[in-house]
Amino acid sequence: MQIYNPKDWYEVLFHIHKSDTLRKLFPYIIFVALFSAGIAYWEIEFLHLSANSWVKNIPVMHTLLGFAISMLLVFRTNTAYDRWWEGRKLWGALVNNSRNLALKLNVMLDTEDRASRMFFKETIPLYAFTLKDHLRSEVTRMALDETEHPERDKIDTNKHVPNQVAGLMMQRINTLYRNGKLTGDQLITLNGELSSFTDICGACERIKNTPIPYSYSAFIKKFIFIYVMTLPFGYVFSLGYYVAPIVAFIFYVLASLELVAEEIEDPFGLDPNDLPMEKMASNIKKHIGEIL
Repeated sequence: MQIYNPKDWYEVLFHIHKSDTLRKLFPYIIFVALFSAGIAYWEIEFLHLSANSWVKNIPVMHTLLGFAISMLLVFRTNTAYDRWWEGRKLWGALVNNSRNLALKLNVMLDTEDRASRMFFKETIPLYAFTLKDHLRSEVTRMALDETEHPERDKIDTNKHVPNQVAGLMMQRINTLYRNGKLTGDQLITLNGELSSFTDICGACERIKNTPIPYSYSAFIKKFIFIYVMTLPFGYVFSLGYYVAPIVAFIFYVLASLELVAEEIEDPFGLDPNDLPMEKMASNIKKHIGEIL
């Protein structure tokens, strides 16, 4: 995730970062500018159209459609940001619930039960790492430390890995209860904490696997393309050859809004503005190690 100082205007205005839309749209901006200049040259030098031509009425269409395209883009960016912020809240809840589970286990488990403490010291952060890889559709990395744990052999990476890790923790807690090391009330408390892990995983999967409807996204792109490509035809009479940079700038603004929405609507990827899940999972591992 891009970390920056919002008060540093010079850095924001004059430095082009990897995530800047200008870098990604630059070839298209050049194409739009050349296209607009070509239309201006064609109308002025070859067709010799005057201000009394019917073409001068084309800007009326853009005036009428300007409100519609602005509302569509506002809705698009707001929807994408809601998905990004919901993903951030879910991972924040995972961090807090992992700490709560570790704090409760630290009090409930005997200090001499080193095996159980080491088990949860590994598996609680392991859930965060496997959830990260699951959301990014990568192969789960199982080796989190140098200690050998036979429970890893029970995990099948071809199946839903976070569920398997949660199942291992649930199985271990149930075994402690049967052995009399946990009371019934403690079992209920811990079950609630583990259930929250699965709830967070399901909510993240809902964001990941339910993108913005294709027809809506495709319509906005086509709308922007037609809107921008028809701008030079009517505005040549009032702007002349200045229509090329002005239309290119309009395209940059409209396309940038769509590009930003595309990037943040899936907050679990590897884009510069996506959530730093690797860092948050590492923090969970660090904090759980401190507690247990």
